[in-house]
Amino acid sequence: MSISLDKYSGLIFDMDGTLLDTMPAHVEAWKKTAEHFNFPFDGEWLHSLGGMPSPKIAAEVSKKYAITLDYTEVSAFKMASFASANTEAAPIEVTHTILKGSQGQFKTAIGTGSQRVSAMGLLEKNNLLPLLDAVVTATDVENHKPNPDTFLLAAEKIGLEPTQCVVFEDTELGKQAAHAAGMDCIMVCNNQLSFFPV
Repeated sequence: MSISLDKYSGLIFDMDGTLLDTMPAHVEAWKKTAEHFNFPFDGEWLHSLGGMPSPKIAAEVSKKYAITLDYTEVSAFKMASFASANTEAAPIEVTHTILKGSQGQFKTAIGTGSQRVSAMGLLEKNNLLPLLDAVVTATDVENHKPNPDTFLLAAEKIGLEPTQCVVFEDTELGKQAAHAAGMDCIMVCNNQLSFFPV
């Protein structure tokens, strides 16, 4: 990898689409939800909202199509659809390798827009929990990405200043959140990494 991590003490990873390839399953769950609640389905647009919790996405859908949805009901259906898919989320190789190689050198954390129950289940299923010092989920913060709260709390939990951490992300929302937190961001796309300093 040509991006040097030498200046950092902490690595903070988004989960969906960054460490685990769960985005197709999330989009598929939204497709079922759109069919059930009879609203238009735009997979590409929904994919771009990765990192945002389901109730917030339901609110965005409502706004985009000028329709009235019960955000709680819609997000509960979507999360149930995702859970029942029994997602086998393959680790994304490039970030998985970095996480495994970081043991003993860096503090590591997850900063995800997924709910805690879902996130812990996926991390456990993929044997990632032993590699992490902290996990911050949508359940743990009030203001979600693109707000900086998720990543600021992750840095706090691993005992580091924001400037000592770098964030790995796969969505524009996540990059905005990292930069808002005062952290450099490494974007993951097609198993390639690109560096975006704050």
